[in-house]
Amino acid sequence: MIDEMMQSITQSAPGGSDTLVWAAVPMPVPGERQLLVRVRAAGVNRADIVQREGKYPPPPGAPLTLGLEVAGEVAAVGSGCTRFKAGDAVLGLVAGGAYAEYALLDEDLALAKLDAWSWVEAASLPEAWMTAWFNLVEIGQLKAGETALIHAGASGVGTAAIQLAGLLGAHAIATVGSDEKADWCRNMGASSVFNYKSEPDFHQQIKAQGGADFILDCVGADYLAGNVACAKQDGRIVIIGGMSGRQAMLDIGLLLMKRVTLRGSTLRSQPLAVKARLTQALRDTIIPALQAGQLKMTIDSTYPVQAVADAHDYVEANRNLGKVVLVM
Repeated sequence: MIDEMMQSITQSAPGGSDTLVWAAVPMPVPGERQLLVRVRAAGVNRADIVQREGKYPPPPGAPLTLGLEVAGEVAAVGSGCTRFKAGDAVLGLVAGGAYAEYALLDEDLALAKLDAWSWVEAASLPEAWMTAWFNLVEIGQLKAGETALIHAGASGVGTAAIQLAGLLGAHAIATVGSDEKADWCRNMGASSVFNYKSEPDFHQQIKAQGGADFILDCVGADYLAGNVACAKQDGRIVIIGGMSGRQAMLDIGLLLMKRVTLRGSTLRSQPLAVKARLTQALRDTIIPALQAGQLKMTIDSTYPVQAVADAHDYVEANRNLGKVVLVM
């Protein structure tokens, strides 16, 4: 029998990691075609940190509780659910609420957890791989033989994007902030890696090497001019974050001459139908490639959910190589 209350990471006001508290909150109730999942593990994402700071409010109707991906057991099902039942082990993308004992997961976004996977491995998959697929395949239209520049290559999304580029037959270039991360990205399949701390002219170096057909950027303002400069003719730039700020100067003439496409992208606010399509890509392409050894899971570290502040501090310090996951 499910209690009416549960424990969850709560926050009384936006701020630093010290504002996160493990406290009792009402249990969510599954609506139509929703699963109530007993959370065993939840991925930590940069979006969680930005939301914690008050700079990335959840979309209308989404839980205020942090957390965008879960793995756990189905505790109850809402009306209209046909694919899963109580007791099934699942993973999936949620609109929020993963940092809790229980979370709601739309059945269309739920996938069966493979027996061979740990809860941590399962929880590490949805956000990073669906973000990579959405931006490289659906938006970026990355093709075999093209060159993809992946900024923050050692992050969860960056690591997935490097590997996905290789799976698509493209060449991946990455930027990182340390030699350790450079080695990590090469191990993930990047053909060349630039340490922006020791090679601040990396955009010029990439341009001299022929440039990039596609650029995935989570840095934002500081990289915009360089991205346009090193993009190839008809290059595509997709910005998925603004870690360096929101305001930047743009050479419109260069953008026009190169016919560069500049696109902003967020996954969280996408309609359910889009997320369901990405879930199918995860099921039909990514998971089989993981099983075949063509792709690798990349777990950096795990933290008890009550130590969420430490997990956030670790990610904010850019120390992770791959995914950080909370365990319940």
